Amino acid sequence: MHSISKLSLTIAIVGIAVIALVGCSSAGSTAAPQAGSTAAVNAPAAPPAEAFEDNVLTTKDVMIKITDVKTIPVGEKGNEYGKEPVIAFWYDTTNVSGKETDPMTAWIFLFAAYQDNDPNAENKLGVGSLPDAAFLDSQTSKIKKGGTVANAVAYELSDTTTPVKLVASTILQDEIGSMTFELK
Repeated sequence: MHSISKLSLTIAIVGIAVIALVGCSSAGSTAAPQAGSTAAVNAPAAPPAEAFEDNVLTTKDVMIKITDVKTIPVGEKGNEYGKEPVIAFWYDTTNVSGKETDPMTAWIFLFAAYQDNDPNAENKLGVGSLPDAAFLDSQTSKIKKGGTVANAVAYELSDTTTPVKLVASTILQDEIGSMTFELK
């Protein structure tokens, strides 16, 4: 009789456990979605796409928005000391990631300017003097995460008629995009 009561007790415990499991699984079911149904999934956020279009460069670390472009002849304000005319870009740099950066470094690492006026070789333009004295003190200011700092940069032109192609690239030289600017 003793063994029958142990068996009865075991069956009773297993029965309670089964009832408890069935009760748990039906309340708040997480069954796999059926074919053709829709399920919400918590996926990690995708990193922002890198792009350079409509005067805006977007990377995972910075956003640079070109706000003005001018051609400045030798001797004029913004090119008082240069020996060549320049194309100057005014821009705002926003620190997206919080990685240490400043407006000048962000621009120099991400952009290169070219004039396609040599049939045999690539004509990469050299950086000229700062075209706007208003940025003398702020061009190397560290930008806080979410902060935006304005700056300007100039490139020495090899002629005043050939358009300038501004190319945005990653540090590994993978091209993000480019824009062509007509000289005025």
